[in-house]
Amino acid sequence: MLCFVANKFSRRKKLLPPLFSSTRNFLSAAATAHSPSASSKLHSKYTFTPPPSLKPTRSPNLSDPKPQKPPKPRYRPPSSLDRDGPPTSVNNLPFDFRFSYSESSPTVRPIGLREPKYSPFGPGRLDRVWTGVCAPVVDPKRGSPEDERKLEEKRRRMWEKIQGEPLSSAERKALAERCQRHKTKRQINLGRDGLTHNMLSVIHNHWKHVEAVRIKCMGVPTVNMKNLCSHLEEKTFGKIIHRHGGFIVLYRGRNYDRKKRPEIPLMLWKPHEPVYPRLIKTTIDGLSIEETKEMRRRGLAIPVLTKLAKNGYYASLVPMVRDSFLTDELVRIDCRGLPRSDYKKIGCKLRDLVPCILVTFDKEQIVVWRGKDYKPNKEDGFLLPDREPFDDDAKDGLFSYQEEEEECSVRFLDGELLLKGELSPPSHTRTS
Repeated sequence: MLCFVANKFSRRKKLLPPLFSSTRNFLSAAATAHSPSASSKLHSKYTFTPPPSLKPTRSPNLSDPKPQKPPKPRYRPPSSLDRDGPPTSVNNLPFDFRFSYSESSPTVRPIGLREPKYSPFGPGRLDRVWTGVCAPVVDPKRGSPEDERKLEEKRRRMWEKIQGEPLSSAERKALAERCQRHKTKRQINLGRDGLTHNMLSVIHNHWKHVEAVRIKCMGVPTVNMKNLCSHLEEKTFGKIIHRHGGFIVLYRGRNYDRKKRPEIPLMLWKPHEPVYPRLIKTTIDGLSIEETKEMRRRGLAIPVLTKLAKNGYYASLVPMVRDSFLTDELVRIDCRGLPRSDYKKIGCKLRDLVPCILVTFDKEQIVVWRGKDYKPNKEDGFLLPDREPFDDDAKDGLFSYQEEEEECSVRFLDGELLLKGELSPPSHTRTS
């Protein structure tokens, strides 16, 4: 059986067509000719050098490996000792850098810091020293009152140069109409932190595309709108051309050049707030411990003057408290639903603006006392009108909030709410 299979296979091998056999011989000869041993044999025996077309081609994968990419440098965390980072930026803006401009005061000094004096701008990225509270434009060790006057003059000159000629009433109305809700969705929200440093960069980014931007103010900063508006104009070198409640339209100026806008370094993180003295003391000045306890108990039981909503508009709170002190000794404000830090800041603002004495923050309430020798505060231009169209061209200026007699402040007379300017009480109220 095995012999039969072998004979059959050999017979098939002999019956191969001549075409296949010649092709096989040619391929084997070509492989032999192209091999390095064949070329060396020809050269040694016949002194023959094959032309370049017949020389064997070397595979690039075997002899020439692919060039490898340089390895990535190992990660190194940022360090204050590393001087190979980005160059230090030199900033010429004529004001101190703070985390929040509207919610911090340079006149109030803290009693301590919660962290070392790490600059929130990053190590070696700013040419100013971080004091734990701010980055002053003038070194506090070498500063003088003359430097502050020079900075004030520089701010005014920069503002006048950017603003150029004042807008006419028609131009203001057109810009204000362009920034309304039904016209554009472009808006900046200003919340409990007030006007922060990084928000300046956000405003300038909006000014790249539009002449005026709408800002919505909410929460704690709206207690003192005059302070907020003045900081907006001073730090951005813009002009408020319209305000209705918490909505502000901020104009960039006629001569504003987006390519030459001020360079504002960004804060990389929010610094910890410093330690300030306690708002509520164990005993109120001028009272004993028992009298203080009795006043706190009585303050939590009196009727509520008003209830504050979260992220609301609180511009009328100070005049309401002032008017309530004309008849009542204690005032209670309901703050349920607000964060504790928010109504503490509101109480601090009331203490300075009314003025009054803080009694307690217990049970999410603000209780304030007018004091023993209370005198009604004269009109100091604190309250801004509810709507400001800014139609008067003569009102232009860097800080245009030295307000005249407002028309929207409220007064209480015999339990009735009156608008300022009403010289006579309501008809049903008896007068003596």
